[in-house]
Amino acid sequence: MEILKVKSSAFDEGNWMPERYTARGEDVSPGFELADINPAAKSVAITLDDASHPLFPNYNHWVIWNIPVQDLIPEGISHGKYVDRLNGAVQGIAYGRHRYKGPKPPFKTIHTYVFTFYILDSKLELAANSRKRDFLDKIDGHTLQQASISGKFQSHRL
Repeated sequence: MEILKVKSSAFDEGNWMPERYTARGEDVSPGFELADINPAAKSVAITLDDASHPLFPNYNHWVIWNIPVQDLIPEGISHGKYVDRLNGAVQGIAYGRHRYKGPKPPFKTIHTYVFTFYILDSKLELAANSRKRDFLDKIDGHTLQQASISGKFQSHRL
């Protein structure tokens, strides 16, 4: 599998995520830059998981698919099943129901959050009420590239 490069305009790999992008702040999705996208790509998808959740490992916060192939994923993707500004990209059901739902760990704990990007060879025929497991089943055999970036967050307020 070819290497996909991903970076965020909001935080560096493994570093602290600004509060703006969390449920303790404005709860807007960060922007991302993708590089070396396979020319055969037909769509992009993203998942966000809490890799530190003590009860539900890799607790899914966000799943979005059918994003048009592009180098820049914009900050602040709007809520709703379908995202008009991304040509009808579909947001499924996660902790954020049909939307991005940023980090919100219990007070004083530090959690790591992983954004995973999938470059696919097709657009997906998948209902908007689908969950991450449905999405992962559907992309089996269609993933050209995959890359992740992680950030950490700690809720400081009591």
